[in-house]
Amino acid sequence: MELLVISTLNGLSYGLLLFMLSSGLTLIFSMMGVLNFAHASFYMLGAYLGYTISRYVGFWPALVLAPLATGALGALFERLALRKVYKHGHVPELLITFGLSYVILELVQLVWGRLAMDFQPPQALRGPAFTLINHSVDGLGIVLGQAQPGVCGVLDAGVRVACSPFPAARGFMMLTAVVMLLGIWLLITRTRMGLIIQAALTHPGMVEALGHNVPRVFMLVFGAGSALAGLAGVIGGSTFLTEPSMAGSVGSIIFVVVVVGGLGSLGGAFLASILIGLLQTFAVTFDHSLGSLLTQGGVFLSPEVQAHSLVKLTVSQVAPILPYLLLVLMLVFRPRGLLGSREG
Repeated sequence: MELLVISTLNGLSYGLLLFMLSSGLTLIFSMMGVLNFAHASFYMLGAYLGYTISRYVGFWPALVLAPLATGALGALFERLALRKVYKHGHVPELLITFGLSYVILELVQLVWGRLAMDFQPPQALRGPAFTLINHSVDGLGIVLGQAQPGVCGVLDAGVRVACSPFPAARGFMMLTAVVMLLGIWLLITRTRMGLIIQAALTHPGMVEALGHNVPRVFMLVFGAGSALAGLAGVIGGSTFLTEPSMAGSVGSIIFVVVVVGGLGSLGGAFLASILIGLLQTFAVTFDHSLGSLLTQGGVFLSPEVQAHSLVKLTVSQVAPILPYLLLVLMLVFRPRGLLGSREG
C-alpha cells in the first residue's frame, strides 16, 4: 500500500510538471494556431535564468523574474521573426521555431557551459512535505514534515515501521501546476482579455474593427506561453536537474501530451499529462517481464517463446516508449484526442 501511494504521488508530480510545460504550448496553439517547436527550449532557458537570478537575489524573486524574462524574449521573437512568416503558412512557422530551439541550445552552452548547474530549491522546500509511515501493526499513517527520530525502523517485539518522505519541492510543483490550470482557465473564460484573445483567432478582422491590435494580442499570447514554460523551467530545474539536455528530454513528450489531450484543449492536456505521468511511473515501479505478465494473464508460452529476448524485456525497459505507443493508439482510434474539438 505504501509503495502504491508513493508511486501515485510521484506519477502525479511528474504528470503535473508535464502539464506545466504543455499548458503554454496548448495556449499558444489554441489562441494562435502555431505549434511552437522551441517551447521546451524556453523551459530550459527559464531554468538557467532562474539559476543565475537566484544566485543574486534568491530563489523566490527568481521564480517571478525568470518567467517574466523568458516571456519577454518569447514576445520579442514573435514580434521580430515569427510574425513575418505567418503569411507563408504553417511549415515556415514550424521551421523557424525549430531553428530557434537550436539557437537557444547553443547560446545556453556558450553562456553557461555544458555541465549541469547546481540549482537547488530554497531551504523551505528541501525537506519532506510529509512522511508516510507504514506500521506493521497499526497500518498506514501520515506525518507532516519529517518523522521524529526513532519512529522508523525495527522497534520492540519485532514491529517494523517503514517511513517514506515525499519531497516538499515536488509538493510545491504540484500545487503550482494546479494554480496554473485554474489561472489560465479563469483568464480565458472569465475575463475580457480572454474573450478578445479567443475572438482574435477566429475573427481577426472583426476584432481589429472594434479597435483592438490583433498582432499585439498574438505577441502577448506567445510571450505568456513562453513565460509559462519559463516558470516550469525554474521549478523543474531546481527540483530535478538543470543541464543543456533538459529540453531534449521533454521536448518530444510534451507534443505527445498535447496531441493525446486534444490539440488546443487545456483540460485535455491536463488529463493527458496525468495519464502519461502515472503510466511511466507505474511502469518503472512495478517491474515485470513481458513474459511473466502474459503468463499471469493466462497466456501459455512455449519454452521457445519464453527464451526469446523480446519476451524477456521488462516493463521498465519499454517505459520510455509507452507514451508514444499511446500516441499511436490515440491517432488511430480517436484522432481528435481526449477532449479535442477538432481532428488532427
